[in-house]
Amino acid sequence: MKQTSIKKRTSASSLKQPAAIIGAGIAGIATAVRLALKGHAVTVFEAQESFGGKMYQFELPGAYRFDAGPSLFTLPQLVDDLFRLAGRDPQDHFRYERLDPITHYFFADGTRLKAWADEERFAAEVEEKMGVPAADVLSFLRRSASAYEATESTFLHKSLHKAATYLSPEVLRAVAALPGLGLTGTMHQRHAKAFNDPRLVQLFDRFATYNGSDPYQAPATLSLIPHLEHGIGAFYPVGGIYSIAQSLVGLAEELGVEFRYNEPVEEILTATGRVTGVRTPQDVYDFGLVISNMDVVPTYRRLLPKQPAPERTLSQPRSSSALIFYWGIAHEFAELDLHNIFFSQDYQQEFKAIFEHKTVSADPTVYVNVTSKKTPPDAPAGHENWFVMVNVPHHQGQDWDALIAQTRQAVLDKITRTLGVAVEPLIRAERVWDPRGIEERTSSFGGALYGSSSNNALAAFLRHPNFSRQLEGLYFCGGSVHPGGGIPLCLLSAKIAAELIKG
Repeated sequence: MKQTSIKKRTSASSLKQPAAIIGAGIAGIATAVRLALKGHAVTVFEAQESFGGKMYQFELPGAYRFDAGPSLFTLPQLVDDLFRLAGRDPQDHFRYERLDPITHYFFADGTRLKAWADEERFAAEVEEKMGVPAADVLSFLRRSASAYEATESTFLHKSLHKAATYLSPEVLRAVAALPGLGLTGTMHQRHAKAFNDPRLVQLFDRFATYNGSDPYQAPATLSLIPHLEHGIGAFYPVGGIYSIAQSLVGLAEELGVEFRYNEPVEEILTATGRVTGVRTPQDVYDFGLVISNMDVVPTYRRLLPKQPAPERTLSQPRSSSALIFYWGIAHEFAELDLHNIFFSQDYQQEFKAIFEHKTVSADPTVYVNVTSKKTPPDAPAGHENWFVMVNVPHHQGQDWDALIAQTRQAVLDKITRTLGVAVEPLIRAERVWDPRGIEERTSSFGGALYGSSSNNALAAFLRHPNFSRQLEGLYFCGGSVHPGGGIPLCLLSAKIAAELIKG
């Protein structure tokens, strides 16, 4: 096959190395925007028929629209920043609203609680429903905010794998602040010390799932995560989560980025210690820069089979995955909102099932996302579109067909019992996505949603860096590398990777 160079599209790009991005997930798209703004000719290779990675949309018969993957949106300014960098007014391209309430919680003992956007209102509801003093809740949220503010600029916006990061005064301040924040131990220990009500402990423990971890193992530093919702806010993009990727692809294309769909990269080409291009089923292409938005495990195993792999990094324990039921429901439930959590009775047992026994609890916590509450056309009048998710282990050869049947029944029983309405007869359309399918569609190793888990104090430092130590010109972005998974962290990984690319 002949060697082909991607056509350079602007005179400015001729001064820069052309860049190939592997994968049109949200981090790959954001990296494409940033590199195009730096003057690089950028081509994004995507194995699927369209962009978005896990952030894609589909419809089920009966006119039910679904966002397939991520459903929670925080730190919207990270999307706005990309438009501002390009000299655009973000509101001309992308809009969102702040949620209030954020989440409806349903506890196993029948308690119902709303997480209001206003911290004082939320604390007052906790005091009313659980008897925990509002002052204790506000004190915890202040400490969560302090932990976030002390560490965010260092640990989320910069590479943890460059010596220069640790020489700045702000890093020294961040490290010095941690002991004073009382963040030693695990998340669960931190929350159990703060609150004497196990339901409120469970509520805050659930934030470990935001990066696919176990609150009984994850370090207490992750207790800063609640600040993202309760302090900064949770948001809903107009038109749904898919509009994030859609708007950024539009921006990238305006900047001259080329997207090549249905063209998976089969190999990253190298010579004498640097990348030279990529090979796809269609052709071989010259590139001086390659940025992989693919999970690092298949990046090394499939695309770099002749290169030594960082085995210690690749062998880190995987994060959890998800089992998702997409249901078209022929009913409207007034007690539900956009985000709804139906908690299990025994949270510790649930996480042991996932991370120790590699199975699904018989009594799982259930998350139900209903975008038709915010975007009515997502379901027919009088109906709702339910995205029903359970946290599960990544794929390791389990009998998923049996687990799907078992979990489906447990989910139906729990929601029916809680809402007092038989749910199964209301299902008009259905689709299931399990770890096998997640792995197949997104190349996430084992279907793990966040790469490696954060179940030890050094997990952040053991994540793969945003650059290659062996190959010049090779960089990484996405949920399997620093700083982690989820929409905000993937966007930050793009920022870090693009800033590491000099010139």
